[in-house]
Amino acid sequence: METAEIRRRWLRYFSTRGHTVVPSSSLLYDDPTLLFVNAGMVPMKPYMLGQETPPFQRATSVQKCVRTLDIDEVGKTTRHGTFFQMNGNFSFGDYFKETAIELAWELVTRPQSDGGFGLPEDKIWVTVLDGDDEAAAIWRRVAELPDERIVRRGLADNYWNMGVPGPGGPCSELYIDRGPEFGPEGGPAVDEDRYMEFWNLVFMQDELSAVRSKTDFDIAGELPSKNIDTGMGLERMATVLQGVDNLYEIDEVFPVLERVEQLTGRRYGDNRDDDVRMRVIADHVRSGLMLIGDGVTPSNEARGYVLRRLLRRVVRAVRLLGTQEPTLLDLVTVSKDRMKTSYPELEENFARISQIVQAEEETFGRTLAAGTTILDVAVRDAKAAGSPQLAGDKAFALHDTYGFPIDLTLEMAGEQGLSVDEAGFRRLMQEQRDRAKADAKAKKHGHADTSVYRALREPGPTEFTGYRELSTDSTVRGLIADGAPVESADKGATVQLVLERTPFYAESGGQIADEGEITADGARLRVLDVQRPIKGLIVHTVEVVEGSLRSGADVLASVDREWRLSACQAHSGTHVVHAALRQVLGPSALQSGSYNRPGYLRLDFAWPSALDPSTREEVESVANLALRYDYPVTASYMPLGKARELGALALFGETYDEEVRVVEMGGVWSRELCGGTHVEHTSQVGAVTLTSESSVGAGVRRVEAFVGLDALRYLGRERALVSQLSETLKVRPEELPERVNAMVVRLREAEKELERARRAQMLSGAQSLAGSPADIQGVSVVTHAVDDSAGDVPADDLRALALDVRGRLGDARPSVVAVAGVAKSRPLVVVATNDEARRRGVKAGELVREAAGVLGGGGGGKDDVAQGGGTQPARIDEALRRIEAVVGERVSAG
Repeated sequence: METAEIRRRWLRYFSTRGHTVVPSSSLLYDDPTLLFVNAGMVPMKPYMLGQETPPFQRATSVQKCVRTLDIDEVGKTTRHGTFFQMNGNFSFGDYFKETAIELAWELVTRPQSDGGFGLPEDKIWVTVLDGDDEAAAIWRRVAELPDERIVRRGLADNYWNMGVPGPGGPCSELYIDRGPEFGPEGGPAVDEDRYMEFWNLVFMQDELSAVRSKTDFDIAGELPSKNIDTGMGLERMATVLQGVDNLYEIDEVFPVLERVEQLTGRRYGDNRDDDVRMRVIADHVRSGLMLIGDGVTPSNEARGYVLRRLLRRVVRAVRLLGTQEPTLLDLVTVSKDRMKTSYPELEENFARISQIVQAEEETFGRTLAAGTTILDVAVRDAKAAGSPQLAGDKAFALHDTYGFPIDLTLEMAGEQGLSVDEAGFRRLMQEQRDRAKADAKAKKHGHADTSVYRALREPGPTEFTGYRELSTDSTVRGLIADGAPVESADKGATVQLVLERTPFYAESGGQIADEGEITADGARLRVLDVQRPIKGLIVHTVEVVEGSLRSGADVLASVDREWRLSACQAHSGTHVVHAALRQVLGPSALQSGSYNRPGYLRLDFAWPSALDPSTREEVESVANLALRYDYPVTASYMPLGKARELGALALFGETYDEEVRVVEMGGVWSRELCGGTHVEHTSQVGAVTLTSESSVGAGVRRVEAFVGLDALRYLGRERALVSQLSETLKVRPEELPERVNAMVVRLREAEKELERARRAQMLSGAQSLAGSPADIQGVSVVTHAVDDSAGDVPADDLRALALDVRGRLGDARPSVVAVAGVAKSRPLVVVATNDEARRRGVKAGELVREAAGVLGGGGGGKDDVAQGGGTQPARIDEALRRIEAVVGERVSAG
């Protein structure tokens, strides 16, 4: 049974039993405690924590998940994976243990011909919490399981909590016996490879007041409303129903592995190291595909760093399998073809995905080249210090700073006769993980800090009136200072303020928060920031400028009118520029992020290369034509499904409710899901002036623009600059480009002529240098420091001089030429040797390393010509003397 069919059966089964089918949330779920959605229950967490009232009593979903803590273990075992899908069914105050068990048992044992999964009843084992006699009794009654297949386990295995105060409860896990070929008999407590867990039923019945660890917590009492949260691993069920050994061999993963075999000529199963690399590729390709599909782009921080690391591990693994050609897009295409049945948006967005994948592989190719150079220097330094080992901190820096994989460092260091301090590297990696875990834990426990917001949210959501008015009479629902509720705030204090109703827009969707004032009897407060710390609650950060304010007071909340107008211009301008980009470049130029403040906008979009000036001009022209056409700007609410049918664009990574707000400009010309504030007609944006276009990551470009009065001011400054240049150069404005280009050409020609003259002057001394070499044990040696009084001495000039002098010395006797100079305040040295010198054991690369060591740097090259540098130009003469000494040492040793 294909994985997509397992998914369909799951949703159909629970849908016909009264469950609302909830679409998978984006992997970039809006939760400050998570980098990615890492469990199927994450989108349901607000309901479990009591932050929101669930809109349904029963729900089911197949949620996309990514777990990143075990990236380094992926492939080494067949149990670790990065991307996975979690099937879940949930009950909020509806059914509980008995119905949950009945539903699970019926689905997994019902014949496949009747819509079930058809697992053999005599191969299923279950576990319950030791002491949960109720669950054990239900299993005996519903499934007629014998006692020996109902295993009782402790809190570590069979109790669930979120790690913070809140809901918790015992759980019951379902296992399938895969047979003696997978391990010894005896049940899950003996061997969890043979007895593979595939479904966990969590019975949330307790209210936890404190959680110190997974097994150490305090139960305050029973939850007023008992809930069910279950999770079945889709990949694990596919493993069972497809009769394969592990998740890498199921239908959604194995085709990538097969394609790797075709590309590399290696066979899966022939070699353990190759198998690990193939599994890494198969897992990471799918994970990368799904992350890009949800709007992640490669970068050097947070989510983008995880994606970059996944993709680069794929590229490196392919190269270690013997293929140097670009293969990433080929492999991602195979994965897309397998995943698109369940996620058709991957096919729709594949042009954008392809651009990002190709750009990242090209970028990594350059990184490998740069990292190789850095590694060579580190290896040389280690050898110079007499160490047989590359330090762990060097390997870690290569990995962490430059993205250079540790396995590549090991291989390349080994080629040069050095081992690597792997223990030191692993220690530093572990310290980094520990810091990340500590940070994640701190963020996780931040849930406890939201209790004050949850209490203020209980009476209902904050009513936002800002779409229709800028001033609203309201009442203070609560005040917060230093994370705790307070009754009042006096002059000079900065506090958080929650109102019953507010016209202030809370920062979201790229639009920054409104500014303005809140006034009451004798009090005036300046609004500094507005946020939504939990869904449905708008919180104002305010400074009490005059008087004092008490909780429960009546107030007037007023948004700064000019601020809002300029903010609306910028936000509407963002939609206009997005639509113009798509009209000019095509539908794959999708927005991947934005930021706007009054008068300014910034928009990131998927595109593989820089926009040329004519394209930028066309985008700007299309945008301003839309303003001239004065399109009406309308907003309407509709179900998410209908909005998608209409073609409304959703921002990558955003999470949307089932009821969404659709903002249209000129109908179909621009139609996006958006909660921000906007002008009423496009003409009110005023003007759009693009000011820059740049790269922000592989396959992602950024445009910046001014709108409204800020756009006119920008154009005014540009006009003044043109006027000033025209007056200075005595030409008309339209003649400026030609005049400036002509000046640049003349300047470059003059610089070239000066360079030629300077080089000729320097080389003119080659004859005299060749005429008076020093004799060091039968070797003709010329050392010379070039006078840098005329300025920097390019390395190419030094190289030309060294080769010229070497040529004049001839091949009759061994000769060595070393010349040095200073470029940009840094010393450079070039050494050239002839055949006779090399036969005597004198090599240019070794001499350069010796000299560079004196100069406080490094270098290298071939035996005949090499160059290096350093940081201490005052030691050039000393470096040249060191070369002479080493020549004597090498000849004597020979």
